[in-house]
This record gives sequence, structure tokens and C-alpha cells, in this order.
Amino acid sequence: MTAAHGRTYNLAARLLPPSRRRAVHALYGFARVVDDIVDVGAVDDPSGAARQVDAAQARLHAALVGDPGAPDEVGLVVRALAETIGRYGIPIDHFDAFLRSMRMDIPGTPEFRPRYRDMNELREYMYGSAAVIGLQLLPVFDVDDPDAAPYACALGEAFQLTNFVRDVGEDLERGRIYLPTDLWSAFGVDDGLLLHGRRTGTVDPRVRRALSHMIAVTRAEYRRARPGIELLPERIRPGIRAAFTLYGRILDQVERDGFHVLDRRAAVPRRTRAAVVAAAVASGGRQALARTS
Repeated sequence: MTAAHGRTYNLAARLLPPSRRRAVHALYGFARVVDDIVDVGAVDDPSGAARQVDAAQARLHAALVGDPGAPDEVGLVVRALAETIGRYGIPIDHFDAFLRSMRMDIPGTPEFRPRYRDMNELREYMYGSAAVIGLQLLPVFDVDDPDAAPYACALGEAFQLTNFVRDVGEDLERGRIYLPTDLWSAFGVDDGLLLHGRRTGTVDPRVRRALSHMIAVTRAEYRRARPGIELLPERIRPGIRAAFTLYGRILDQVERDGFHVLDRRAAVPRRTRAAVVAAAVASGGRQALARTS
């Protein structure tokens, strides 16, 4: 599932020790299953999607007390996640926060937000959809330094903002616009202009300027997160450093593509991904050599 849907995530996870990699796959699997429920069902059958999200939450809580339920796709993922939560002592509150944010994408739920007026509102969504993912990973990585939490949240949000920039067109097709309304309006962009770009494959200069600004905001988030990598155990750093670099390269690719995010999806070339992973591995080797010399 991780290999099929999260190529960058999966590539970085392969640099982790095997036991930690399994935990990362379990975390990703649950997030992926719920995200798919929302992406597929929130437009055509929002009440059905809401029920499925509620059911996934109930099944997770039941699995944590020994009742994982049927071994269907959700059940298998929930079993793996419950084992991971128990093994590493991950607070269940992080998963409840994630599910709350997922409900913010489903019309008809009390949490539903059709749009985000500004970055403060968007960050409320991203706390559950992105920041808590970083917090979930800290116990898996054996990090108990409280100073690491803000960096983990910042990195999760940087990844999420990167996805928002890359996926403007795909999200628009689903009736969603995640980037804040005040950002678009500051550059003279309205929904009609975005829909025109989606239909015609053109990039209006106003859209280009808005996206350029959002990329600058996202890169600032990466800079805020960067010092946290040094708080990780050395065996973990290559994988996180690779993810940090690979996601950042998505923003570079958006720029190289002329900000054509309305009609296509920016992708980092395979040779670039391979080079980044090789560099991360080499960096880890140099650090180990320095430690022993």
C-alpha cells in the first residue's frame, strides 16, 4: 500500500531499520485507508464516508483492547496499527485528532470546513492531518526529547503544504481548495480563474504569483523543521533526511513545470529520487565513520 500510493514516503522508509519500517508502514496504512474513504466517498456519498470513518475509529479503539474484528482491508490495517501503538506507546489522542481532521473534509459532519479563510484555520486542519503524523513517529524513532515535538509538527506541515501546492488541480476536481482564501484573493485569484486553468491547462500570472508565494511559505516551514533532524537517532536520520529533501524537490519541480499544477501533477524524476537516497545513505555512513574514528 505504501509503495503504491506513497512513493516518496516509501522510498524514505526503506532507509529505516526493519522494525521501525514496519511501524511506519502501519501508520501510513491507516492514514491511507481513511484518506481513501474520504477522497472517494466525501463527494458522492458524504454520509456513507462519515459512517466509514466513524467505523474505522471504533475498530481501532476496539483493537487496542484486543478485538480487531474481521481481517478485511481495514481490519488488517487496524491490527497492524494497534500492535504498533502498543509496542511504542503512541498516544491514541494523535489518531483521534487525525480522524477529526478527516471529518473536516466530509460535508454534513459537525467538523466540516468547505474552505479555509487563512493560515490559522488551515493549521487547525493540518494539526490533525499532518502535525500529529510527526508526533506519532517520535516514539517509533525512540525520541523522548520534548524539544523535538515542534520540529516534528513543522516537518509534517511542510510535507502537507507541499502536497497542497502540488495537488491544487486534483483537489479542485474533488470540489476542495485547501490553500487559504486570503492567499488567493491577495493575488486576485478566484474560483473561476482556477477552474478556467483546470479546463484549459493555462496558468494565469495571478495564479503563478500566488503559488510562488505559497512555495516560499512552505520552504520557510522546511527551514523551521530542519534542526529537528539532528535530534533523531543517527540510524534514523538518513530516512528522514531523504524524505525532507525529496518532498522539497517537489516544490522545485512545480517551479520547473511553470506552476502547471492545475492540469497535471508534479513528479520528481526517478533518477533524482535515487540520487537523493544515495546521498542520504552516504551521509549516514560518513557520520558513523566520524563517530568511530
